[in-house]
Amino acid sequence: MSVTPVAVALKTLTLVLGGSITLYSFRAFRRTRSAALRALTIGFGVVTVGALFAGVVDQFSPLDPSVALVVESLFTTAGFGVILYSLYVE
Repeated sequence: MSVTPVAVALKTLTLVLGGSITLYSFRAFRRTRSAALRALTIGFGVVTVGALFAGVVDQFSPLDPSVALVVESLFTTAGFGVILYSLYVE
């Protein structure tokens, strides 16, 4: 069995779950106008978009697959940084 279909399925699940979390946190932000929830929404959005970009780079780009790993790691790190910031914002 090839790893590619499993990776694509897991990446799709990541996008669906990450998109759902981002949507619900955005709705909570819109309801409360909390700066912390805005930052949380941005953080989850960055992590989710990173998963999407990494999948696109991996599947549709002639670049080495390790570039996709670097892209995803960059977005994940940035997103988690914003999520951490959201815990300190008032």
